[in-house]
Amino acid sequence: MLILQLVFVLAAIIVGARLGGIGLGVMGGVGMSILVFGFGLEPTSPPIDVMFMIAAVVSAAAAMQASGGLDYLVRLAEKLLRKNPSQVTMLSPLVAYVFTFIAGTGHVAYSILPVISEVARETKVRPERPLGISVIASQQAITASPISAATVALLGLLAAFDISLFDILKITVPATLAGVLVGAFFSKKVGKELLDDPEYQRRVKEGMFEENEKEVNRVKSTGKAKLSVLLFVLSTVAIVIFGSFPSLRPSFGGEAVGMPAIIEILMLSTCAIILLICGIDGIAPTKGSVFIAGMQAVIAIFGIAWMGDTFINGNLAEITGAVRSLVNQFPWLFALALFVMSILLYSQAATVRAVMPLGVALGMNPMMLIALFPAVNGYFFIPNYPTVVAAINFDRTGTTRIGKYVLNHSFMMPGLVATFVAVGVGLLLIQVF
Repeated sequence: MLILQLVFVLAAIIVGARLGGIGLGVMGGVGMSILVFGFGLEPTSPPIDVMFMIAAVVSAAAAMQASGGLDYLVRLAEKLLRKNPSQVTMLSPLVAYVFTFIAGTGHVAYSILPVISEVARETKVRPERPLGISVIASQQAITASPISAATVALLGLLAAFDISLFDILKITVPATLAGVLVGAFFSKKVGKELLDDPEYQRRVKEGMFEENEKEVNRVKSTGKAKLSVLLFVLSTVAIVIFGSFPSLRPSFGGEAVGMPAIIEILMLSTCAIILLICGIDGIAPTKGSVFIAGMQAVIAIFGIAWMGDTFINGNLAEITGAVRSLVNQFPWLFALALFVMSILLYSQAATVRAVMPLGVALGMNPMMLIALFPAVNGYFFIPNYPTVVAAINFDRTGTTRIGKYVLNHSFMMPGLVATFVAVGVGLLLIQVF
């Protein structure tokens, strides 16, 4: 029964990917119908917070675009990258990594994905290259961030072994950074050059970029453009600060307000402030490419992530049972077990809580568990995670995509390289420390 359900889930992803746009989302709805009405699985809650975070961030980014801010950023980036345009592939993942490292959540990447996509396109770099590794960098940084739920969960499990937070970070930070850098290096040669890509050529012929090409670097009001960028950056910095210092967030009942709410409040407010100060009407942002791509991502995530969560939740006992049995027989496959479980659970923290206790029970060295920690970054494998879907929709050139066979997507190579290198470097570092 599990295999049959998985077949329907993969079929929904395949058909949705072929439809494009909101196709992933609506086919996720079809998959939900089959799982709920056909197999009797209880539907989980839709990923509301993720959808709302994306909508809020996209609204602010779209207002910045309507104010000329995005074109202004592209102009600055073109000046920086003109001598060596491939720099965007190396710099973008580092920015995504730092944002996630400080904030403790990979969802902050939503604010920079549209900028990365447009900067790459305007400098004639294939957007798939920086977007693919940037999404992976935002995931890898979760296992290096001192405030991420995954790191906190691991620290709690290893506290009995006199393992400190620094003991974890001194392994995971250099290991994941090495993985991201190597992944970025390999990404520099992914696919054809943008101008030679058939899909991009088709879209250019259909006039999808004609108006934007004429407008690029001709910002009507530099003052408004700069101000919109400043407001957007300040809001992003505020999110990073609130993510780094929970004590700064308002507390109710002894608990600080969660980061999803903080992100939504700040970004919606930023959108409003940009509209008011820059004199932009509320309709203008909805006509831009950022808003259209972002809303497509929201619909896609609504259906496809909901379907994935429902499938996993309905078969969790059977899936975890199979993995536990495998690890009991072959302890050296523990890294593979972490990787596979993260694919199924779509969460590093959930994977740590589900699988790491088994490593402790098996008597594995705590430092070995830390070295294998980056292996929980496998949820890029099936391309339906929110940041993956968002990156696909933000790339208007069509180079960032899900392949014909689903698994041959734009994030597979950088994801596998970054994870493999991170684990390998981690194993070397524990020998040093």
